[in-house]
Formats: sequence, C-alpha cells, structure tokens
Amino acid sequence: MPTRAHRLLGIALALAAALVLSIALVRSEGATTPTGEETGTGDDEQVITTAYTTGYGWYDNTPPGSAVISHPVLHRRAGGAGTHDDPITVAVGHDRSTSRDALDYPPGTRIYVPNVRRYFVVEDTCGDGPRPQDGPCHDVSEAPSGATTWIDLWVEGRGADEETVRRCQEIVTSSGGALHTIVVNPRRDHAVTPGPILRDGRCIRPGDGGYGDTPVRGR
Repeated sequence: MPTRAHRLLGIALALAAALVLSIALVRSEGATTPTGEETGTGDDEQVITTAYTTGYGWYDNTPPGSAVISHPVLHRRAGGAGTHDDPITVAVGHDRSTSRDALDYPPGTRIYVPNVRRYFVVEDTCGDGPRPQDGPCHDVSEAPSGATTWIDLWVEGRGADEETVRRCQEIVTSSGGALHTIVVNPRRDHAVTPGPILRDGRCIRPGDGGYGDTPVRGR
C-alpha cells in the first residue's frame, strides 16, 4: 500500500505531466502570449522568386481596428522594426481541413523581403472562416499567374488615416511588378531599412517605389 509520501509524489508527477500537456496544446493551437519559439538559423536559406506579397494593417485586420495576431511568437500584437532581431509580423495561409490548423510556414519562421528591405516573422494567419484553405493566402489560384506562395505583410497604420494605409497596402502589393522575391530562413546580414513599412505617412521609402527584388547584404 503506498505511503502518504508516495501518494503525494504521484500527485505531483501527474500535475507536472498535465501542465506539460496543456502547454503543448496551447502552442499547437495558437497561443495568446508570445511563445518565443523561432525556426531557422539562416543555414538553410531558401530564395523564392515567385511570391505574391500583399499588405494588411490596422483597419482591415481581424478584428478591424486592432493589431491582434493569432500565433504570437516575438510580439503580443502585430509589430516589429524589420530587423533580424525584431522582425515585423507577417500573416500566412493556413489549412483547417484536418483536426489541426496547419500554417503554410510554421510560426516563428523568419522571412526577408528585399523589395521592402525588412525581416518578417510568421505570427498571424491570412484567411478567415471554417475553410481558410479555399481563399487567400493559402489558395494561390487567387494570386497573379505564376505565384507559388502568398504572404501578407503587416504595414501598421494605427494613427494614420484609412486611405493612407490602403494606398500603402496597394504599394506593397504592386510596386515593382506582381510577383516578388522572398528569402525564407534568411541569414542575418541582409540590408535593412528599419521601422514600420508605413511611417510618418510614407510607405516603404521616399518615392514609394520599393527597393527591387535582389537580396543585398548589409554593410
């Protein structure tokens, strides 16, 4: 017959196991607080030249008028400075056709976009409803011809008027052509223009033309 000490030890072990399981479940379903879990070291850098990049912000987020994100990793809300250490939130497509909500890129994946010269981190999902896999960003049939992946860049927008934010989102989508280059699991030495994509009423950079799709190393 177990002693009282044995019973208490058994209870403690059971509680510890339950806590570990609950933490794992929260992370797999999308935590409400940053997990701090990041993927990729730059050793497996992947360049994709056929990416469709769109923009979303304060006014058309879900819910509107917020910076709420579905899978916090480095931030509690959408944000970031665009550097390797503080990348900006990016939303990606997801698939709910199975029992899990599977993202096109795992939460915490870093992505570098040369056209805006900023690093991003996967912390949000693009596409609502019970079947998000049938719409943007998972379904690239709704993207321009030739697109093989679709990501939605957080442009910010809080404090700016809605029309300014909308124009910036259009610039992110169409500047320099329909498709852009992105670097998945990038090295940390790409050139960066730090700060939100939309800052002080200016989008990307003076001239609003983008930086082009050639990855450039920082100095």
